[in-house]
Amino acid sequence: MKRRVAISILGTTLDMGGRQDRWSRWRPNVALTQQPGMFFDRVELIHDTQFGRLAETIIGDIETVSPATQVRQNIINLTDPWDFSEVYTKLRDFARAYDFDPDTEDYLVNITTGTHVAQICWFLLTEARIIPARLLQLSPPRDRELPGDYAGKHTVIDLDLSRYDEIATRFASEREEATSFLKSGISTRNAAFNRMIDEIEQVGMRSVAPLLLTGPTGAGKSQLAKRIYELKKAERKVTGPFVEVNCATLRGDQAMSALFGHVKGAFTGASGERAGLLKSADKGVLFLDEIGELGLDEQAMCLRAIEEKRFLPVGADKETSANFQLLAGTNRDLREEVQKGRFREDLFARLNIWTFQLPALCERKEDIEPNLDFELRRFLEKEGHNVTFNKEARELYLTFATSLEAAWSANFRDLSASVTRMATLAPQGRITVEVVRHEAERLKAAWGGAPSARAAEQILVDVLGQEAVAALDLFDVAQLTTVLKTCCEHVTASAAGRALFANSRLKKKSSNDADRLSKYLARFGLKFDDVRRRATAV
Repeated sequence: MKRRVAISILGTTLDMGGRQDRWSRWRPNVALTQQPGMFFDRVELIHDTQFGRLAETIIGDIETVSPATQVRQNIINLTDPWDFSEVYTKLRDFARAYDFDPDTEDYLVNITTGTHVAQICWFLLTEARIIPARLLQLSPPRDRELPGDYAGKHTVIDLDLSRYDEIATRFASEREEATSFLKSGISTRNAAFNRMIDEIEQVGMRSVAPLLLTGPTGAGKSQLAKRIYELKKAERKVTGPFVEVNCATLRGDQAMSALFGHVKGAFTGASGERAGLLKSADKGVLFLDEIGELGLDEQAMCLRAIEEKRFLPVGADKETSANFQLLAGTNRDLREEVQKGRFREDLFARLNIWTFQLPALCERKEDIEPNLDFELRRFLEKEGHNVTFNKEARELYLTFATSLEAAWSANFRDLSASVTRMATLAPQGRITVEVVRHEAERLKAAWGGAPSARAAEQILVDVLGQEAVAALDLFDVAQLTTVLKTCCEHVTASAAGRALFANSRLKKKSSNDADRLSKYLARFGLKFDDVRRRATAV
């Protein structure tokens, strides 16, 4: 059976009593050891040096009512018991230095005594499991006239939500609603994408650190950034606006002015002050889309603004500040950009705390069908016309959309445009087989230069050369063709690897998909970048 241990702060007001009258009042730290059905083997009594005599009195009285309870004194001197930072730091240090042994001892933290600040700190330390304990709340007896009743009552509070099925279920439901919100309410079927959204929801709610969204153009980075902001605002994590900046449109001197603002007369044409986009995002979320397009000078100023929340407007003598949360997006491989000297390594390190790679549409073709329905709903909202597929047309479109012919080079922008065209041309609001066939031809023509639309044999020839292809076994031709087509459909080796090893990677504790792909290509003297360069050069 585990030993029971109480951790408690001396109540300098409640525990105090004169020598003659101390047994005529309720004193929580003495009552702690008088609780019916709750024996404490040890009490860790925390107090300030100046209350040493009171502590000795309490220890003596505990020995009277519970002789088998050991009391140990712990000195913590507080300059200001209402200073949250000081109280939390000193109680945390006490907890970290304490030799907890949860296997043999059961800990309860008494939150009855101490300032409200101390009680809040006990709660936070226990909730974070820095103190592996439950909380204990004591209360005095209701009828103070009852002679000899000084124990009162107690309530034990366990912060482990998993013990409370109803709360846990509600919490899980709220989490599900939040992730569905991030996915725009679309019931996606791609397991890897759903796991990523779960992580983004947790990070968005728990962290204010920068969050980097990577992926090809049209993968939905901007849409997801807006949903993250809306979720943060709904949860009161931010109160300011969402400010989106397409860094690809910022060039030269105007880039500095647009981002950081300027004062009147800072340069020719500066007839008035400009707050700048960073200042506009104060208390809100700043989304720097295509951040890889920023110049090195702008990158340097952005780094300081991200770290210190302070920056110097163009032409100003004094700094200004803006407390924003940062989201960034890019379709570039920033690690590669750093190696080429086009992106600052220190800025990349600051952005790379939380990085999420959004998959291309061709990597999650099982999600085309739910997104198809989503786009039809959007068409209804925008145009006011309800358009549907007939059964044969829907099946035909989904067969084409999930086939190897479908490159989806512009990702969800291609899909959105495709649905808009079909819905606009649908006779009597019904998309027919004929409309689908015309749309498929239109898309194939638009993707005509995409490697995935060419014959399999031609891709092999483009990458390896005619002589090398002729020397391949039939088995290698089939396998290598699929690998090369997948490489051409993805921007990075990691993305291509995830698509190729989508099932086997789930069975591994840790997977390096890019490394597995690189080793396979090396058997044929190929590298991922070489494959994409040779295939697209033809």
